[in-house]
Amino acid sequence: MYDSLVFGMEAVPSLPANEPVKSYAPGSPERAALETEIAALRASPPEIPLVIGGRRVETGRIREIRAPFDHSLVLGHYHEAGAREAAMAADAAMEAARAWAETPFPVRAEVFRKAAALISAGYWKPLAAATVLGQSKNAYQAEIDAVCETADFFRVNPALAERLYAEQPRSDSEERNLVDYRPLEGFVYAVSPFNFTAIAANLAASPALMGNVVVWKPASTAVLSAWHLMRLYEEAGLPAGVINFVPGASREITSALLARPDLAGIHFTGSTAVFNSLWKGVAENLSTYRAYPRLVGETGGKDFVFVHPDCDLEAAVAATVRGAFEYQGQKCSAASRLYVPRSRSEEFLSALAAEIGKVKVGSPLEYGNFVNAVIDRAAFETITGYIGRARKNPSCTILAGGGADASKGWFIEPTLILTTDPHAEPMVEEIFGPVLTAYVYDDSDLDAAYALVDSSSPYALTGAIFARERHEIERATRALRNAAGNFYVNDKPTGAVVGRQPFGGARGSGTNDKAGSMLNLLRWTSPRAVKERYAPVRDWRYPFMG
Repeated sequence: MYDSLVFGMEAVPSLPANEPVKSYAPGSPERAALETEIAALRASPPEIPLVIGGRRVETGRIREIRAPFDHSLVLGHYHEAGAREAAMAADAAMEAARAWAETPFPVRAEVFRKAAALISAGYWKPLAAATVLGQSKNAYQAEIDAVCETADFFRVNPALAERLYAEQPRSDSEERNLVDYRPLEGFVYAVSPFNFTAIAANLAASPALMGNVVVWKPASTAVLSAWHLMRLYEEAGLPAGVINFVPGASREITSALLARPDLAGIHFTGSTAVFNSLWKGVAENLSTYRAYPRLVGETGGKDFVFVHPDCDLEAAVAATVRGAFEYQGQKCSAASRLYVPRSRSEEFLSALAAEIGKVKVGSPLEYGNFVNAVIDRAAFETITGYIGRARKNPSCTILAGGGADASKGWFIEPTLILTTDPHAEPMVEEIFGPVLTAYVYDDSDLDAAYALVDSSSPYALTGAIFARERHEIERATRALRNAAGNFYVNDKPTGAVVGRQPFGGARGSGTNDKAGSMLNLLRWTSPRAVKERYAPVRDWRYPFMG
C-alpha cells in the first residue's frame, strides 16, 4: 500500500550513469541526424494545442513561434491558455490525483525511466532540434541541456526517490514504524523558463514522480521544445491528467490557479521578481488553501569568478569565457562579475579580452558560432541598455565587445566591462546576457576582497574561485560559504550535472531545494509516520504507580 514498504528493507540503490554527451564533431552521425531533424521541423511548423486531461484543447487564440536568430523564420503556432483553461487543467489534474497517488512508485518511476530510454533511442533528435531552433542554442548547448540533463533527471530522480523511500525509522520485535511519503493534497503549479529544456522537464516531472498531479505553464519563448516534452510524456505512458500542458497568458493563468483552495505547491524557475509576486499571491490567498502550499523556486543570480593571485591564468581565462558566454550568458548560473588581483590584472584582462575577441557570434545553425542570439526583443533591449549605460558611466570601460545587431536576429557581442566601482550597475544587477563586468581588487587584503564578493549582491547562486595553493582554496571556501549555493574550485560556475552537483542557491536566488537531489523530491511529499504495535498494552497503569 505504501511506497515506503517497497524499499524499506532493500539496499540503498546506486545512481545510474549520466547520459553520454555527443560531440557533434564534423562528420559525426549525430551532426547529420540533427541537421535532418532541424530541416524536418522547419518544413512542418506545428500548430500546438493545450493538453488538458489527455485531450487536445484549441482556444483559437493563436500565437506565433519565431526563431530568435532569424525574425523571418516561423517555427510554428500555439494556442494560448487563459484563466478558463487554467481552471480546466486544475480540474483535470484533481480528477487524476487519487488514481495517480495510489499508483505504486515502481509503476510511476517506469514512466520516466521509459522517457529517458526513448530520449537515448532517438527522441533526442526532436528535443535537440526544437531547442536549437526555438531557444537559439548551438548543438552542444542543446545536447547537454535538452538531451543529457533531461535524460539524467528522468533516470536519477527515480533512484533518488528509492533512497528517500528507504529512509525509515527503527522498528523492533514489539512494533513496526514507517514513514509514508504521501504526495501533496492538491495540484502543483509548475512554471518553467525559456533557457533550459531540462529545467522545464524537471519542474513538472519531479512532483509527478512523487505521486503529485501538475498544471504546467512553460515559457512562451520555449513552447516548441515544451511541446515535444509533453509528447514524450504521453509516449512514455504517463496517464491523462497527471501533467497538464497550458502555455499562455502568465497573469491570467497564475491568478486563476493561486485562487484555488486545492493549490498544493509551486515549482518555479525564473526571475526573482516573478517568484516574489507568486509568493505574495499565495500569502494573499493563504486562508483559502486546504494546506500550506510548498513554494520551491530557483531564481536570479549575479554569479562570480574570483581569480586568486596564484591562479593558473590560462585555465581561469578559458573557464571565464565559457562560464560567462555559453548560451549568451542566459543561464542563472552564468559568470557575470569577475574579481581580478591587481598584481595580475593587466596580464589577465589582456588575455581575457583577446580570447573574447576570437568568439564568433551568429546563427546556431552554423557550427563555428560560440555565441548565438538572445531569446527575444525584450531581452535584447534590456541587455543593450545595460551596455549603453556602461558606456556613459565614467567608472566603466568596455574592454571587449559591446556591439549588437537586431537586423536579422537578436545578436549581442560577448562584452567585457572593466569598472573602478565595485558597486557599479553592471557589477551588481542581474543582466542575463553576454555581459561580464570585472573589478580589480587589492590583493594585499584578501579578506576584504572576499567580504566584497560576499556583500555586493543580493543573490547567492553560483561562484567560482581559481587558485593553486590548498590553504588559499580553503580560506576562500570558508570566506565565501554563504555567497553561493553551488561553489566551484578551478572550474567555471556553470554546468551542474544531475546526480553530481545538486543545484540551487539561497538569498535572492531561491529556496535552495537542490534540483537533482532527494532534497527537492522531499518537498513534493507530505510524510506520515505510521506505528503498529504488535501486542497492544491492556493496562493503563505504569509500574511506578505500584
